[in-house]
Amino acid sequence: MTPPVAVIGAGIVGLSTAYALMELDVPVRVYETALPGKAQSAGESRIFRHAHDDPRLVELARRSRAVWDEWAERFGVELVSSDGVVAIGGTVERRLDVLDRVGGVPARAIDSAELADRMPLLAQYAGPAMLDDAGGAIRTGAAIAALSRRLGDAILIGEVISVRTRAGGGVEVRSVADCSEYESVIVCAGRETARLAEGVGLSLPVRLAAHVRLTFDVKSAPPRVACLQDGSGEFGEVGVYATPLPGNRRYAVGLSQTVGVRDDGAFLDPAQLASLADRTRAYVGRALPGLEPEPAEFVHCWVTDLPWSEDGVAVWSADRILFAAGHNLFKQAPLLGRMLAQAAASGDGIDPRLAPEARLGEPVPG
Repeated sequence: MTPPVAVIGAGIVGLSTAYALMELDVPVRVYETALPGKAQSAGESRIFRHAHDDPRLVELARRSRAVWDEWAERFGVELVSSDGVVAIGGTVERRLDVLDRVGGVPARAIDSAELADRMPLLAQYAGPAMLDDAGGAIRTGAAIAALSRRLGDAILIGEVISVRTRAGGGVEVRSVADCSEYESVIVCAGRETARLAEGVGLSLPVRLAAHVRLTFDVKSAPPRVACLQDGSGEFGEVGVYATPLPGNRRYAVGLSQTVGVRDDGAFLDPAQLASLADRTRAYVGRALPGLEPEPAEFVHCWVTDLPWSEDGVAVWSADRILFAAGHNLFKQAPLLGRMLAQAAASGDGIDPRLAPEARLGEPVPG
């Protein structure tokens, strides 16, 4: 029997949405091209952080953190580490101001001594620094595995070719494996979301790019190590993020820069991907002496973002189809999934904060 709702995409947002539908006792089918969590959600770690330039996004992150904790207790597995996130650089004062305006987030400025204690892998640094004590490393592999187990046979492996509304009010999904009709469809398909939206007359301003993240062995695994956001430029790069893997024996490091691609997915300059990897390796040599100098693992993936912010997120709708797009969504996935599931189950429409015209993630004055 065909369930009433389909979710396209089994990355963290798609899995979270499908699980949220199960929480509402709504049967669901999930379409995934390959293996769950192996495209834009690939890798073993992401940063959960509250610090954003948009107070609305801070509030959503605070609520999402509560869902991560709820799921961790239910699944019996750690989903976000308890070691916090440190940020260094000139944006610290502004981010702390936004966090203070929202409230409810235990974040504060720290001195160089506490920074060294929280981030023992980092070279000496004496500039502005802050600690988001409720942040931490998302255990991405554990999260994908736990959600996939709960969904079980609801996950169907097969690329979706097209989505369209039918005259009778249903939504048709054609994949390589089947052709089925649903009451509602939620598209969380990463780089494929914009393509599927075009089939129903929507033009999403999604930008596609490629990204590289390197994982390094830790020379001597500390009992506690925070995630890192480095916007200081002190070590030759601005916009660096880094997260410990479970056990603190490895540390993943990436630059926020991406490699541009054409609309058809072809690289504008393939050598730039190798250049990003080389720059990341050089940064580690300067900034993170606690790591071995050569990477133990590479993760290459596509990323999609929206023009108003690298943290931007929005949901477009066409009849009974919802299209979710954005970047840096892992931390928001549990709450975003519940919001999408509620909209699909109730038919009342999406939360206004997620509407494209709200430009969620864009810095809000004042």
